[in-house]
Formats: sequence, C-alpha cells, structure tokens
Amino acid sequence: MSHECQSILHAPNGRLLCQMASVSADFAHGHVIPKHSHPEDQLLFASSGVMTLRTKHGVWVVPSMRAVWIPADTPHSVAMSGPVSMRTLYFLPQLCRRLTGKCFVMNVSALLRELILHACKFKILNKRATEERRIIEIIVDQLKAVDSIPLQLPHPTDTRAMRVVKTLLADPGDQSDLEKLCEDCGASKRTIQRVFLEETKMNFGKWRQQLRLLHGLQLLASGEKVTAAALEAGYSSPSAFISMFRKQLGTTPMRYLADGNGREQLGDGGRARIGGPRRQIRRIST
Repeated sequence: MSHECQSILHAPNGRLLCQMASVSADFAHGHVIPKHSHPEDQLLFASSGVMTLRTKHGVWVVPSMRAVWIPADTPHSVAMSGPVSMRTLYFLPQLCRRLTGKCFVMNVSALLRELILHACKFKILNKRATEERRIIEIIVDQLKAVDSIPLQLPHPTDTRAMRVVKTLLADPGDQSDLEKLCEDCGASKRTIQRVFLEETKMNFGKWRQQLRLLHGLQLLASGEKVTAAALEAGYSSPSAFISMFRKQLGTTPMRYLADGNGREQLGDGGRARIGGPRRQIRRIST
C-alpha cells in the first residue's frame, strides 16, 4: 500500500508557497523508504552511496553522483546500499516541461551537482525572491540538457513472466536456461519470450543481461572487487563483465565509479576498489 504525501510546495489551504523545495537526509545501509508518492516532480541525487528506486514498472539503480527523475504522483520506494547521502529537489509540476513523464536515471554534470547542493541550503525557493528565482531557472535550464543512462530494469505485468523474474531477482547469477526457468511458470518458453519483448521492450536475453549488470554495479558500489562482483552477478569472467559494462555505460566499472575527483580509489595490494569493506547487498527485487 502506498502512502500519499502532502504537498511540500503548498500550504494546507492550497496556497502556493514556492516553486521548488529541498530535503537533505542521510541513511544507513539497508534503510528502506516505504512506498509513497508526492504531488510534485522529484529529483533524487545521491551525493554518496547507491540508491535503488522501485515502482510497479521496474527498478532503477542510482550510483553515487547520479540522480533519478520521479514524475509527480508516482508511487515508489527507495532502498540504500551502503551509507547514502540523499539530496532531493521537489518541483512544481510542469516547471520542467521538457523532462519525460517516466522515471529515468541521469548523469549529473559538475555544474548541476553544485547547483543541487546549493539549492539544498534553502528549505524552499520562491521565484519572487531574485536570488532564488535565478537558482530555479538555472537548475531547470540544466535539466533540459541531461542525458539518460541505461540503469533501468523494467518488469513485465504478466504473472507467468513475473514468476521467472522473481526467480532471477532472488539469484541474478542463476545459470539456468529459459526452458528450465519456464518449467514452473505455467507458460512455454516461446510465450515467455513474446511476453518479455512486448511488455519490457527487451528480449529475455537482453533483460537478463541488464539484471546482471545492475547487480554487479550494486556490488561494486558497495565495495566488492571486480572479479567477485562479476562472478556473483553471473558473468563467466571479469573481462566479460567489463566488456558488457563498457558497452552499456561507455567506460570501465572502476572509472565509472571513480571518486569525486575522477580518481579510482586503491584497495589492498594497489588494486582499484570502490569504498570500504564489503557490505551485504540488497538484491534487486519487486
């Protein structure tokens, strides 16, 4: 059941207080914000840590220094992998007209990052105040140019296909072929292949690759080394994982998860490693 939050931009009597508001919060590893919705458009930025957003339509993994756009009235929950510093901006609906009406993960430029952090120093921002109006206008202008990154795992609605999905969500590294996975789902391999393509816009093989990529990303961002992350996510070798990562995201895993200065952190023995000791990973789930 989803909780509908009251507007943060309007007074109880409906009077508009501001066009943008902010909330800053830090969360411990494993914390989950239960399913809820806001009447405002929302931008969730991870200044540190990894967030996993869930809606009825799928899952979005948000690494550190990236953000996710959540349209108004979208029921969602958020789970934390490792300690997370979340910075949230709420927008009056239609203020960011060019952004899609669906959730998506975005890269955040250095300028937009600093604007988000600066805006979070204000509880509310109103266009009637000159300084606050400029901040709002520049942020909205910067959001027009953001690029989406493929960190979404869409879910089918078909109950038979969802049985296959739940099996793989419980163990992304499962090596069973689709025919084996279909034995207990109540549908043939051909039917499930058709359902995945129709309802997720991905064939089953592509969907499974995306699941493994996102799970590997969660492992890396929480401190796991590339070899262990690759094998646990179901890849045959670290090189196979790195190759797929580069194909999807344009660079190697360690460069993608570099620290704020663009330098890869070094772990034991001089090997590139993200974060501190390995933490228990909350698996991608429905």
